[in-house]
Amino acid sequence: MKTTQIIRSTALLLVVCFALSACTKVPITNRRQVNLLPESTLIGMSLDTYNGYLKEYPVIKKGADYQKIQNTGKRISKAVEAFLGSGRASKRVKNFQWEFNLLEDDKNINAFALPGGKVVFLSGIMPICKTEEGVAVVMSHEIAHAIARHGNERVSSGLAVQLGGIGLGAALGSKPAQTQNIFNQAYGVTSSLGMLSFSRKHESEADKMGIVFMAMAGYDPNEAVDFWSRMKATGGDAPAEFLSTHPSHETRIKDLKEFMPEAMKYYKGPGKTNSTGKKTDGKTKVVKPNSSNSGNTNSNNGKVKTTKPKSGTTSPTPNKKKVLKPKKGGL
Repeated sequence: MKTTQIIRSTALLLVVCFALSACTKVPITNRRQVNLLPESTLIGMSLDTYNGYLKEYPVIKKGADYQKIQNTGKRISKAVEAFLGSGRASKRVKNFQWEFNLLEDDKNINAFALPGGKVVFLSGIMPICKTEEGVAVVMSHEIAHAIARHGNERVSSGLAVQLGGIGLGAALGSKPAQTQNIFNQAYGVTSSLGMLSFSRKHESEADKMGIVFMAMAGYDPNEAVDFWSRMKATGGDAPAEFLSTHPSHETRIKDLKEFMPEAMKYYKGPGKTNSTGKKTDGKTKVVKPNSSNSGNTNSNNGKVKTTKPKSGTTSPTPNKKKVLKPKKGGL
């Protein structure tokens, strides 16, 4: 009996120690999380989903919308990497190889980011984005999901709920199709009622992180309120909030407005008055207002600079397309 108790106590101690060693803080929000799965394994799994999408849908490689995706992706990813610096938080993008793709699918309004920095936009969302600033709202939101490692938490939860808590390696070996489906649900490629509260919490966190990230890249975070107002105006019968994987549009807009003063601390766009009383010249400074807001360690006293792309990169607004009802999942 004593031997059994010792074994159980030892096992519990190992689990606690492992959980504590895996516990980290999410940048910006400082929420504590436990990532139990190797991020490198999830990055490997993401390639199957990513390459599958690139084969299934035509890839758009030119035009105004394509240029908007490339501009915002490069600006925001650079600003995020600069913000994370070279400290512990930089590990969140250590193995990232950024790619930003626009796929031809006008029937669905969706976008998602996979581990490793692979971001996908479906063309159906572009009429709602309208401008490069609108694209920046979606881009920063999706990148926030990747930086916060929300998918890692969701896959862990999905393995526990749907496959009885078996390890990822065992799940891939015995039930590869189910495991891949859990992965797709976790990263917003599909939707599942099994992850509702988890998804809503992550969506709200990505909203907050996203408007900070777009502010760092020189985009006015107030555009996020306008974007979600346009999304709300697309029409259709949105499901009740408790049946949705996302907060209601009203809740989302309200929360964004409440968090906006915090996001504006990071915005140093053209014509914005800085702390010295002088107006900026269009170059964006990525500055952490104080250590308590960021939750990161930076080797450069929390201040790094990124340069805003030359003027003239903003593409003209494309011709209006028919706005369709949003697809579940993703955004």
